[in-house]
Amino acid sequence: MTSSPSYLMHTYARQPVLFSRGEGARLWDTEGVEYLDAISGVAVTSLGHANPEIATAIAEQASQLLHTTNMFRIQWQEQLGQRLCEKAGMQRAFFCNSGAEANEAALKLARLHGNARKVAQPQVLVMENSFHGRTLATLAATGNPAVQRGFEPLMPGFLRVPYDDIEAVRQAAAQSLGIVAVLVETVQGEGGVNPASTAYLQALRQVCDEHDWLLMIDEVQTGMGRTGEWFGFQHSGIKPDVITLAKALGNGFPIGACLARGKAAELFSPGHHASTFGGNPLACRVGCTVLNIMERENSPQRAASLGRRLLAGLQEALANHPEVLSVRGLGLMVGIELNRPCTELVGRARDEQHLLITVTRGTTIRLLPPLICDEAQIDDIVVRISRLLA
Repeated sequence: MTSSPSYLMHTYARQPVLFSRGEGARLWDTEGVEYLDAISGVAVTSLGHANPEIATAIAEQASQLLHTTNMFRIQWQEQLGQRLCEKAGMQRAFFCNSGAEANEAALKLARLHGNARKVAQPQVLVMENSFHGRTLATLAATGNPAVQRGFEPLMPGFLRVPYDDIEAVRQAAAQSLGIVAVLVETVQGEGGVNPASTAYLQALRQVCDEHDWLLMIDEVQTGMGRTGEWFGFQHSGIKPDVITLAKALGNGFPIGACLARGKAAELFSPGHHASTFGGNPLACRVGCTVLNIMERENSPQRAASLGRRLLAGLQEALANHPEVLSVRGLGLMVGIELNRPCTELVGRARDEQHLLITVTRGTTIRLLPPLICDEAQIDDIVVRISRLLA
């Protein structure tokens, strides 16, 4: 039986290609054409396609126990929670199925924190150009009017300020608007690959301490080694109250997590929040396997080294290109901003260079190669991007 996209809701502008298999940083379509994957399923398959160790863990666990319920203890969940908390300096974990769900959990923590402080209308400070998900709450937190259009009225309780602008945060604090938390990305991925400055994040921690706000960091795209540290916030030496994870935590298997410490770790009690499938034995065993591989292969350090090579190679190759405004990034998270709309480059890269890329915010090529790439593949990405823009 041949497949047809006509039975699927029209929620994606799907590209005209069907992939049949993958291996490492490469994919093959149903016609046998090979592609170099420079997006990793949007920062998901950091350990590559068809990773044999992860495949074995999935098969073994699927033959033993897929699901019970969170009304019982789950050994793999407890193990994964402990390991993630130790790496992030957190104390408690809640497991779910996606980054949007993890951010929903964080936003509920913010509301509970506000109610505990007797704030009548608690507000979460969020950033322009941000992206936190497509559920109703995370959509309202997101700083992109284009993805919000048609879903009004948006959920109240959010106050938006410019990104990487600590004075705007201080001005909001001075106006006593019922702020109880800040939700921020250390690198805005969907927003154009914009890294926050270390000074900004450190000052944000200070402002949160001064006003008893929760500092909540969305690490859905930046977490799990992508930026060259286990988590993006670790570059600045701060410690948030809440962080959210997903994407690379399961290398393609659906899993998300919300980690918290201090007062934020004690806000949830039975009945406050739940997830039927969140943290099931299969998902958490996959998460533990991902950690095993990343620890053994020093994946964050590898991402830092390969990221420097990719950034330097692109900056050199595109230094005199008349359309390139900026080449920026952190670790294996790189953006090439052009002075014009360039969404057509996604199809051209695929068809002419057999390279998979995305374009975000209309003008920025985003590259998120797998952390298991070798140096030759990183150099190959530079060559193919150079040819594409030539």
